[in-house]
Amino acid sequence: MACSEDQNGVDDPLDALDDAAAAAAFRRLVRLLRHRHDAANIDLMGLAGFCRNCLGDWIAEADGMDKEAARAIVHGMPTAEWKARHHVPATAEQLRRMEESMAKNPGPR
Repeated sequence: MACSEDQNGVDDPLDALDDAAAAAAFRRLVRLLRHRHDAANIDLMGLAGFCRNCLGDWIAEADGMDKEAARAIVHGMPTAEWKARHHVPATAEQLRRMEESMAKNPGPR
């Protein structure tokens, strides 16, 4: 399941942002998510329609790399190790919120 399709708009100011500034902001976001392992992926999906795995998948897509390798970059460790340390099974309510949130994302599901 893709989190979203890239919505590269015409004359989007985001595209004019310096790549170094965008990369620094992205790294800061990833480091915050590494620190905030209490912010569960399912809750991120329910609130924002994306999670750590989505970020990893976007890295893999942008760089042509393996998804697991890209997800490990975001998690700061192999995904299996991250799941063993931090993953908790989702509740029915969390899954419902995720589905509602994902339906708001651009592009095909």
